[in-house]
Amino acid sequence: MVIHQLPKTPDTLWLRLLGRGKIQQQAVEEILSLPNDDPRRFQTLNLLITWRITMRVEDLDEEDQISFMAINQAYLQWEREIIERGKQEGRQEGTQMGQRLVVENLLKARFGEMDDRLTTLIPTILTFSAEEYTPLLLQLSREQLLDRFQGQSE
Repeated sequence: MVIHQLPKTPDTLWLRLLGRGKIQQQAVEEILSLPNDDPRRFQTLNLLITWRITMRVEDLDEEDQISFMAINQAYLQWEREIIERGKQEGRQEGTQMGQRLVVENLLKARFGEMDDRLTTLIPTILTFSAEEYTPLLLQLSREQLLDRFQGQSE
C-alpha cells in the first residue's frame, strides 16, 4: 500500500497520518477541521500529542521536521481549545454558584436561618431568570414561596 496514493476520505485518515510530508500535514489539517465534539478529533489529537512528546526534533530529517511542525500546530490549537473550554466551564460554574448565593442570601435576609424546606426550593428557583425570581423572593411570604415552588421541585 502506498500511503500518498490513498484517496482523501475519512476512512483513510488514520493511514494518511502515518504518511510523510504534505500527506501527513493534510491529514493533520483534516483532523483540526473536524468539529470539536467529534470523538475522532479528540482521540487523534491525543495520540498525536503523545507522539509529539516522545519525539525529538533533532532526530528527524527535514521532511519529518515539517510534519512534526504540523503536529506541533495541532497540539497548540488543541491546547488553546482545552484552556478556553476550561475557562468557559469555570465562568459558567462561577455564575451558577453566584446566583445560588444570591438566592440563599435573599432567603436568609427575609426569613432568617435556612431550613431544609427552603433549601430544597433553590434549584427550582434558579430555573427562572433573576428578573423573575427576585421580586418573588422579596414579595412572597415563606408559605407562599413554599406553595409556589415546592410542587415544582419534586
